[in-house]
This record gives sequence, structure tokens and C-alpha cells, in this order.
Amino acid sequence: MAHSTLTPVFVGLRTGLHVLSAALLALVVVRIVVVGGPTAPLAGVLAGAFAVVYLLGAVVARTAGPRRVLAGALWVVGLSVVWVGLLVVVPEAAYLVFPLFFLYLHVLPRVVGPAAVVAATLVAVVALGLHGGFTVGGVVGPLVGAGVALLIGLGYRALAREAAEREALVAELLATRDRLAATEREQGVLAERARLAREIHDTVAQGLSSIQMLLHAAERADGDRPGTEHIRLARETAADGLADTRRFVRELAPPTLDQGLSAALRRLAEQQWTRDGLTVGVTVPDVALPMDVETALLRLAQGAVANAVQHARAAHVDVVVAVDGREARLTVVDDGVGFDPVTTGDRAAATDSFGLRAMAERVEQFGGRLTVESAPGRGTTITAVLEVP
Repeated sequence: MAHSTLTPVFVGLRTGLHVLSAALLALVVVRIVVVGGPTAPLAGVLAGAFAVVYLLGAVVARTAGPRRVLAGALWVVGLSVVWVGLLVVVPEAAYLVFPLFFLYLHVLPRVVGPAAVVAATLVAVVALGLHGGFTVGGVVGPLVGAGVALLIGLGYRALAREAAEREALVAELLATRDRLAATEREQGVLAERARLAREIHDTVAQGLSSIQMLLHAAERADGDRPGTEHIRLARETAADGLADTRRFVRELAPPTLDQGLSAALRRLAEQQWTRDGLTVGVTVPDVALPMDVETALLRLAQGAVANAVQHARAAHVDVVVAVDGREARLTVVDDGVGFDPVTTGDRAAATDSFGLRAMAERVEQFGGRLTVESAPGRGTTITAVLEVP
């Protein structure tokens, strides 16, 4: 039986049963030695046989599977036969019926156990009556013992059944806990992958895109002569992308935020975004925000401006950040060609386009909302509202 809080109870009951059997058998042996008589040798042999058969129960207890029920039944039958033989020659052997009651209830299945208790009680009453005459004590004693044994035995069965059910429930709960832990680990991995995908898209990928555009411009500059300025800008953009990549590996805060969100956005507007042919207006209040919120606003702005460069062919972009209580609002407005948000969203879902989807996932992490207002020929306005912890 698997270990449970009821295991000490079961061990105590079994130990008590063994002690009771040994004590009663010792009483029978003392009776044989003291009284003697011509039947003493036979009684001694039967008492020894009872002890040997009783000890064979340890072998039966180690039997596994369906064979255990059959082995247990045969063991109890053999023990009962020896007991009846001992009872014929030694009347005190009737007291051994009490541990037999518990063995019947424990080993024999279902109604067979109680039926065996009733039969053994009748045998004990008849044997006591034949040896010393029928008396009230000789009849009531085995009956009371049988009743007590039935109550304790049935209670034992109920406890064992409850313990088995509890063990099954605990095993199921442990298995469920393991499955939940595995699911949480998997969700954590997926969330981390999504976060890294957004970070790389908003920084390294955009930087590489700028490098590509600059190198194309270098190829077109001055005929076959390479454009030195474009190559220099491409190198600087690559250096920025490399710095961002190393930062991701170290899991540090964005170095561009060391002086605050406003300085980071203005630095991007004056250096990186101007390389893409944009004029960018930045309006950011001088308000300190949590680092994760500032990082999210910075990445959202980078993603929105990158979309304006790559898809909208915009010439001017306004980036506005406003803080109202526990909300931070980012608005990015461009004067590009615009698009149909519904058609573009359906098309992006079927391709590897990641920009707006990455922005929506980032906003969702902060319990916010993202809105995109655009129409062909009318520019685009992207608004992201984040909750500030």
C-alpha cells in the first residue's frame, strides 16, 4: 500500500492482530503443557502447524496480482482447518477464533469474509459446548467477539478504501500540477520568444533595413563610384544594431534610455531617422516613467516610424507622448500614402509581416490598446495607450 496519513493506523491494526494471535496461541501451548494427557503430543503438533501456517501469511502478502486473492483464500482455509483440528483436542483453542475473524474480513473478498466469520462463530460455540457444556458465556462470548470483529473489520475496509481513493486523488493532483508546470514553462518560452521577436524586429531588423536602403543609395550615387557618405551611415547603423543585439543578450535596459525617453526619441529623430529621409517632430513631456513602460514606448515609436519609412513613403512624422494619470499615450502621425487597415491586416496575417502585430502584442502586455487610423492617400495615425503601474 502506498504511504498515506492512514498508514500508521493500518500498521497498528496489523501489529495488534499478530500480537493477539501470538498471545492466544501461547495460551493454548501453556494449556497443553500444564494439562498434558494422551492428546498432548497431537495438540502440540497442531499448535506448531498453526504457527507455521500463520507465518506463511508473510509469503502470501508479497504475492502480487490476481494470484494474491487465490493465495490468500487458500492460506485462510488451511489455517482454519488446522484451527478446527486444534479445537477438537484443546477447548482453549476456541479463543483463536478472534484473530481469525479479522483475517477472514481482511483476506476474503466481499461477503465471503462476513460469512466466514459467522461460520467460525458457530464452530467455536459448538466446540465450547461439546467440551464443557453450553453456557451463556460460551455462547455470548464468541457472538460478541464476532460482532466487534465485524465492526472493526468493516471499518478497516472503509478506511482502506478511503485511503486508496485519497492516494489516487493525490496522484492525479500531482500529475495535474506537473502538467500545469510544463504548460507554464512552455507559455513562458513562447512569451519570451515573442518578446525577443518584437525587440529584434523593432531594432536590429529596422537597422538592417536602413543599411540595405543606404547601400542601394550608395550604388546609385555618382554612377559607378561608391557614395562614401552613404557607406559611413550604413556602418554607423550596423554599429547601432550590433549594440542593440549585445544588449538583448545581456538583458540590460536600452542604452538609449539612459537619459530618458525624450532624449532617446530626439536622438533617433536627429540621427537615425534623418538618414531615411524623414523630418521627425518629437513632443515628449519631462515625466519619469517606469523603465519597462519607457522601453515599450520607444519600441512602439521605432516600429511606427519604420512602417512610415518602408511602407508609407512619408516625408514627415510627428511623435507625441502624453501622460495622463496612470496612462501613457503614444501618437505617431505621418503624411504618407496611407492604406486600408482591414485589407492590410488580412494580407499581413498570411505573410511574414510582423510590424503592426508586434506592436499590438507589446501593447497588450501592458493591458493597453492600439488603434490604427489610415486611408489611402490620407496618411496614418497610430495611437498606443499603455497602463502605467
